[in-house]
Amino acid sequence: MNPIQLLKAAPDICQLSKEAGLAIMRIYQESSEEQALVSHKSDDSPLTLADLAAHHILVNGLARLTPHTPVVSEEDAGSFMHRTAQGCFWLIDPLDGTKEFLARNGEFTVNVALVVEGEAVWGVVYAPALDQMFWGGRASGSFRQTGKLRSSIAVSPAVGPGQAFRVVASKSHLNPETSGFINQLGPSELIQAGSSLKFCRIAEGSADVYPRLAPTCEWDTAAAQAVLEGAGGHVYDTAGYRLHYGKPDVLNPSFIAASVPLQQLGKHE
Repeated sequence: MNPIQLLKAAPDICQLSKEAGLAIMRIYQESSEEQALVSHKSDDSPLTLADLAAHHILVNGLARLTPHTPVVSEEDAGSFMHRTAQGCFWLIDPLDGTKEFLARNGEFTVNVALVVEGEAVWGVVYAPALDQMFWGGRASGSFRQTGKLRSSIAVSPAVGPGQAFRVVASKSHLNPETSGFINQLGPSELIQAGSSLKFCRIAEGSADVYPRLAPTCEWDTAAAQAVLEGAGGHVYDTAGYRLHYGKPDVLNPSFIAASVPLQQLGKHE
């Protein structure tokens, strides 16, 4: 899929993501946790009716809209054969934040990313409980729509001396590595956000940095990375390299998502 074709398909992909989100919300509103839960996967993460409903809507819709572009979904192990460093594929997480979904906190998303030659070039992140959608990529810029209000988005300027870094991190899941990284930044305040909304809060300028010094999978990050980079932000591993996709291992390395390049993150007193 070339950039011109992508720009033509983007509104349809956004609408498809919203349809998947509406299916998630029907289950969210009408089912108890016990009714929604289908099983647990091999890594003990939960699988719900909402994951499966969104999966089918996205896979069928993308096959209709872009029939020559394979779809790799977290919920279909058979599709992983298409997850390669060469070529082009859709990478989707039908319900990112299943634990947030079961906890009924609204912080879950639908993630759809287009990966070309190992790079997340465009993505859409839809939070159905918030009716908030983010989409974009480095070639097109990034946008946010809340309800009917649509606007372009951009990251905040670099944090200056004496200013506090707004760090997206969970107080209940701060491992020693993450705490150490935050301490090195200097003054900071924690911003709460679930699932891939962590990236989006930086993309819209309401946070500065998201350190993830623990495992994630490629489908957890690709769409939101595209959105953040389209808004002027950066996603690097701890060695300073951009996150790439279609790797032999589906796990991402530890990474830092931020409004500025990694080397510009430093201690400000």
